[in-house]
Amino acid sequence: MQHVSPIREPLVTGGKTYHDITEDVCRQVEAKPNARWAAALAVALVGLAIFIYSVYRTLWYGIGEWGLNKTVGWAWDITNFVWWVGIGHAGTLISAILLLFRQKWRTSINRAAEAMTIFAVICAAMFPVLHMGRPWLAYWVLPLPNTFGSLWVNFNSPLLWDVFAISTYFSVSLVFWYIGLIPDFATIRDRATGPIARRAYAVLSMGWTGSAKAWSRYETVSLILAGLATPLVLSVHTIVSMDFATSVIPGWHTTIFPPYFVAGAIFSGFAMVLTLMIITRKVFFLEDYITLEHVESMNKVIILTGSIVGIAYTTEFFIAWYSGVEYEQYAFINRAFGPYWWAYWSMMTCNVITPQLFWFRKIRRSLTATFIISIFVNIGMWFERFVIIVTSLHRDFLPSSWAMFSPTIIDIGVYVGTIGLFFTLFLLFCKFFPVVNMAEVKAILKSSSEVKHHHNATMHSTDKGLNTNRHHNE
Repeated sequence: MQHVSPIREPLVTGGKTYHDITEDVCRQVEAKPNARWAAALAVALVGLAIFIYSVYRTLWYGIGEWGLNKTVGWAWDITNFVWWVGIGHAGTLISAILLLFRQKWRTSINRAAEAMTIFAVICAAMFPVLHMGRPWLAYWVLPLPNTFGSLWVNFNSPLLWDVFAISTYFSVSLVFWYIGLIPDFATIRDRATGPIARRAYAVLSMGWTGSAKAWSRYETVSLILAGLATPLVLSVHTIVSMDFATSVIPGWHTTIFPPYFVAGAIFSGFAMVLTLMIITRKVFFLEDYITLEHVESMNKVIILTGSIVGIAYTTEFFIAWYSGVEYEQYAFINRAFGPYWWAYWSMMTCNVITPQLFWFRKIRRSLTATFIISIFVNIGMWFERFVIIVTSLHRDFLPSSWAMFSPTIIDIGVYVGTIGLFFTLFLLFCKFFPVVNMAEVKAILKSSSEVKHHHNATMHSTDKGLNTNRHHNE
């Protein structure tokens, strides 16, 4: 028997029925694109065009088009890579870990969060491939039998671990996302009027019948994939952090990086989910499905992970002082007070101070405040990666080789272009795929209705009791 708390607000508001859910979610797939969606896609396509041009310049003229130098061999590209991988973490966490913990508030946002994960990982993968200089030889990073003599991958390198971790993460996330879409594709297939749409969604739904056996297997596969994906949430950014932690560079050679990077990834990922979902609920009129309860729950996760990141920043400074290693101490003093001080304090402001505003319930439930803070968080997380990478490299052990890094217009173009690529993919997803998981929202509808009924009944009995007492006292 399931106990439903009468205190909690329903996760689906507006007195929706099963039919209403189908109509509301399918409307944006079946209707013609509205002007707001078309305008957003036009802006995203401009960003995509910038990306294509910047990639063309990079491939045609070489990595010299970027702002790298002999001292700072990693900078803008690896910063963007780690930033995009971090953004991709929230989708799997919402889908897998919250599914295993039976958190029902995930149902309205998991579909879009999973899509965000896949698109973010695609954007992240662009940067290592481009940095190879000869991306047509990218398959050399795989341990494939070959005829090139002694050419073989270095299994001791965390860069190779990255290849395995991110490709596995992408594969499992893609399967998880697609499996969840199958019942909803079948719903759209059965409603489709045009022959092309009917045929396309028939192929995508893979013959889904909705039988009891099909649903049983669907639930089983979802749990298995959630079990596989949960370790990946922790392992992927742990391995990304080892790109730095296994080196001997002051500022990188630290054991706090794995948990610090994982917390930061969830922090930035939830912020991006909030940014996207606040826009999506408004554009597609989904306010009854993506409610203030969902926004508040995600803001609580941001408070937790933001606090962990703040503690990590403080711990880094303490350990640098406690170590007694002058190179390590200088690396952190240089971060805070050196030529890149503005990046460090931007990071501290956006990542440590700003999220603490969510301790106030009014701000936590304000859509405007949440939207602004979520953008600040992702700005801060980008600066975090920039600070870790560039300030640790630009002043190394030899003062004679100290240098500054400045991005070129191509560096900026590739980064802005990946944002355009991301939003192009996300907008196309929102138009042609159901952005809310109809099947799972219908499963919690009964519980939401029971909560509302139970809550109303409780209030009625309380009022009745108060009236009785008042009559007795009189």
